[in-house]
This record gives sequence, structure tokens and C-alpha cells, in this order.
Amino acid sequence: MDEGRSPPRDAYALVLDAIDAGLYRPGDRLVESELAERFGVSRTPIREALQRLETQGLLARDGRSLMVASLDHTELSDLYVVRGELEGLAARLAARHATPEEVQVLREMLEADRAIAGDPQALARANRRFHMQIHLASHNRFLMRQLDLVHRSMALLASTSLAAEGRAVGALDEHAAIVGAIEAGDGDAAEAALRQHISRAFMTRLKLDADRAG
Repeated sequence: MDEGRSPPRDAYALVLDAIDAGLYRPGDRLVESELAERFGVSRTPIREALQRLETQGLLARDGRSLMVASLDHTELSDLYVVRGELEGLAARLAARHATPEEVQVLREMLEADRAIAGDPQALARANRRFHMQIHLASHNRFLMRQLDLVHRSMALLASTSLAAEGRAVGALDEHAAIVGAIEAGDGDAAEAALRQHISRAFMTRLKLDADRAG
């Protein structure tokens, strides 16, 4: 075995990460040859990755072309309903199972995130890390798999609700309430706080969409 050879790159993860990072946005067409050249892999794994992403609903077909899917109003609502249920359960389980070290990590994340409240894109990335830490603290791998699918679908949203005026500070205050309930071991309060957090994020997004439509 050639120990100097780098491991093969996962085409699926590369394309998914590019969508999540906003390199490809809803409505953008994905072309096999262009993706293969960008990521330095052959077209076969790219083709398989695109087929997998289409099956998961992250890509949509327009004739013979594939593009990053867009969510209509009903799909957006459905996504937030499922996210609220699953995230709430994760917070409840985290209140029961989180170690002191995991709670401390959440507290440190919260403090660090306050320093970037004025940068919506950076805060959006930090927000994903914060929620992922709660998922990990639930100590339920089956729930984490479902939440991973939900958060992949969140990549189909063209913008972050954290860009709305005042939303960043409000979201961080909501994060503080979630962490406080988890630290206190209060599953009911943790679930309620996280569900309310998701509900407020959804309302903010609806307002943003309405403003753009107007």
C-alpha cells in the first residue's frame, strides 16, 4: 500500500458540502463534467452522488438536467414542523443524558457566538454547530440520523433567518434558555425552549419571504 497516497474523496460529501456552503443555491444546475473538474474526481462517482442526492430530495430534475431543489411554502412548513419535533426531542434527551463537559461546550459556544452576532453568515455556521452539539448530547444515534437528514434539507433555504434585524440577538437569548434548561436537567423546559426557538425562526423566515415577495 502506498502510504503517501491521499484517501479517495467522497463525491457525495463534496457536492453536499458545496450546497450547504451556498456554492450551489436553489435553482442552480449541476453538471457532471463541471463538478468532476471542480472536485478533482471522475464523473462516475459524481453521477452516483447526484443520483443519491436526487433520491433524498435535495436535487430536482428539469428535463434531463438536475438542479438544486427549491422548497415551496408547504414543504417549508413541513420541514419546520419536523425539525421542531425532532430538535425538541433532542433537547429533552440532552437534559437527561448530557455530561457536564458537553454542557460546558454548549456554554462556550454560546459565549463565542455572541462575538459574531453582527455577521449573519458566520453566525449561521455557528448555529449549525450549536444544534449539532445538542444532537450529540442527546446520545441517541437514531435520532441523530434523522436530524442529519433534516439539516441537509435546511441547505435548500437560500438565506438565513439570522440576517433579519434583531433576530441574531433573539436567537442567542433563546440558545441561552435552551442551555440553561439542559444544564438544570429539565427535559420539559429544554424541549419547550427549543421548540419555541424553531417556531420563532420559522416566523422570521416567513416574514422575510413575504417582504421579498412584496
